[in-house]
Amino acid sequence: MTDKNKALDVSIMGKTYKVTCADEEREALLRAVAYLDQKMSEIKSSGRVGSAERIAVMAALNIAHELLEARGPRTSSASPDGFDMAEVKRRMAVMQATLEQALAPQEKLL
Repeated sequence: MTDKNKALDVSIMGKTYKVTCADEEREALLRAVAYLDQKMSEIKSSGRVGSAERIAVMAALNIAHELLEARGPRTSSASPDGFDMAEVKRRMAVMQATLEQALAPQEKLL
């Protein structure tokens, strides 16, 4: 860790994590932590997802989707940066369905 990087304790869904970041990135990191915590809490409160791992994956998928949507609609199927938005959305839906199917039996055990 350099002099400019400092360890910071952050809390996500009540669990504390130690992360290292540069002083000038601290506020951005804290905003990201707050946003992730909010997304994970929303998913948890929906009651459809039980384990913290599954909540984290669903939050990651939702945030990735938001990021891709924020980049704007594409007029062609493949964007200049290589993203085929329709394909990304289709694959995300398949991943979400696969996760829900695979993890559903585990939730019944809890």
